[in-house]
Amino acid sequence: MTPSLPCRVFGAALLAVAGFAHAQDTYPARPIRLIVPIAAGSVTDVVLRSAAPGLAQRLGQPVVIDNRPGASGIVGAEACARAPADGYTLCAVYHSIMSFNPYMFEKLPYDPEKDFKPVNRLFFVTEGLVVPAALPVRSVAELKSYAQTHPDKVNVGTLGSGSLQELFVAWLNQEWRTRIVGVPYKGGGPIANAVTAGDIQVAQMGLGNFIGLIQSGQLRAIALSASRRSAQLPDVPTAAEAGLDGFPSRPWWGIAAPAGTPASVVARVHRAFAETFDDPKMMEVLESRYVEKAVDTPEAFAGFLTQDRQAARVLVELARVPRQP
Repeated sequence: MTPSLPCRVFGAALLAVAGFAHAQDTYPARPIRLIVPIAAGSVTDVVLRSAAPGLAQRLGQPVVIDNRPGASGIVGAEACARAPADGYTLCAVYHSIMSFNPYMFEKLPYDPEKDFKPVNRLFFVTEGLVVPAALPVRSVAELKSYAQTHPDKVNVGTLGSGSLQELFVAWLNQEWRTRIVGVPYKGGGPIANAVTAGDIQVAQMGLGNFIGLIQSGQLRAIALSASRRSAQLPDVPTAAEAGLDGFPSRPWWGIAAPAGTPASVVARVHRAFAETFDDPKMMEVLESRYVEKAVDTPEAFAGFLTQDRQAARVLVELARVPRQP
C-alpha cells in the first residue's frame, strides 16, 4: 500500500532530523576554515597560526587560516557572515568589527549582533604608552602636567580618524583639559619610528611595536594596558596603577561563528580553543607576542560584547567621529 501524503511528509522530516543529528555527531568531518580579517604576519595572525596545530589535534581536522584583510575588518566580517552556519567557517573578530564599526559607518554589509554567534573571547593586546627618552616625562602624571603646560605641543601617533588611538586622544583631552593632537600614520612601525625620532611626543600601540626600542633606552614606557605588570618590564605600571583606568576600551580578539551554527558545534569549538590556549606552549606564544589570555564561555563573551559596544558608542560620540558612507 502506498503511504499517505502526511505519512510521507512526516517520514521525510524524520530522515532530515536524523541526518542533521548524524552530521552534528560526526562534526567535524572535513577541514575547518578560520577567517582572519587582517594581513598575514600580524600579531593575531601569528597567534592563531600557532594555535592551529593544537586546534587540529583536538578537533580531528586541519584548521586552515584564511586571511581577509581590509576596511576595518569589514571584508573578513562580511565573508564570515555570509558563510554557511555549519561549523566549517569560523571567524576571528575584534573590537572594530563587533563594537566600533556600527557607530563609524553609515552602512555595513553585516550586523554584528545578528550575524554572528559568539564562541570565545581569546585575548587582549597589551599596549604600551611610550614617550621619547629625551622628553622630560617619566610617568603618566608628568605627561599630564607636560601636556597642560605645553598646549598644542603634544602629538600622539594614531592610525587615523576613528582609530582607537584617536579615541584615546579625545578621551585624554576631556579628562585632562588639554589640547593633545592626533597625527595619523599607516601602521605601528611608522609610529614607532616617529616617536623615537621625536616627531611625535607620545604613542600608544601594541607593546611588540616598541619593546626593542624600550629595552635599548630610546623610548620610555610609562604605562601598560594590562591587568598585571609585564615580566619583561616589571617597573612599568599598568594603566590602572598609573591613573588611566577610566579609558573604557582595550584591543581584544575572539572567535565567532555565523549565526545559526548549532549549539553543539559551538560548544565543541569553544572547548578546543579553551584547551589549546591553556596549553603551556601556547601560553609561551602569547607572552612572546605581548598579549594577555582572556578566554571565557560563549555566554560570557556575549555579555562582554554588549558592554564593549556601549563603551564604543560613548567613545565615538565623545570624539565626534563623522560616519563614513
